[in-house]
Amino acid sequence: MHVNAKKTAVSGLLMALSVVLIVLSGILDFSTLFFLAAAAFFVGIIIKEYGLGYGTAFFLGCMVLGFLLAPQKLYVLTYVMMSLYVLGIEFLWRWLGKHPDWKHRKGIFTAGKFLIFNVMYLPVLFLFPKLLFAGEIPKTMILVFLLGGQVALFLYDMAYEYFLVSMWSQVRDKIFGKQN
Repeated sequence: MHVNAKKTAVSGLLMALSVVLIVLSGILDFSTLFFLAAAAFFVGIIIKEYGLGYGTAFFLGCMVLGFLLAPQKLYVLTYVMMSLYVLGIEFLWRWLGKHPDWKHRKGIFTAGKFLIFNVMYLPVLFLFPKLLFAGEIPKTMILVFLLGGQVALFLYDMAYEYFLVSMWSQVRDKIFGKQN
């Protein structure tokens, strides 16, 4: 199979699966975040396999199809935020890879993850709380959601790393064959 044909076929199947997961998140409310996170993880797979440019195009395609097909547009917005986080950390990872002589790259990467997340999360939490909550929100609850968001970031990031390193490598071997 020609390389571009394989790339197109794999990314097309993953895009279809991503959109199905986005749609399912609006239909099966008991696993909304699971489905949206899984759909966003596919952006990381495409980036890992084909690069940031192809991953960005994949994300944009999923976003457009999600808005066109998903019944819950707010869930698509959540998918967009999760995928932007994946795009951001993958960009940061590659950028730090170009600077192997820098000290504390792991610390920079960790700080960058929190910065990327909070640049998206804090404006929504403080400027648009009606998107997240109905009614009036006490200041103590804002603090709880602020801390809860950081815990959610930690869990999401751990799940993403586990998925990309452990689970995808096993599936990848079945799709592309063993790599040396």
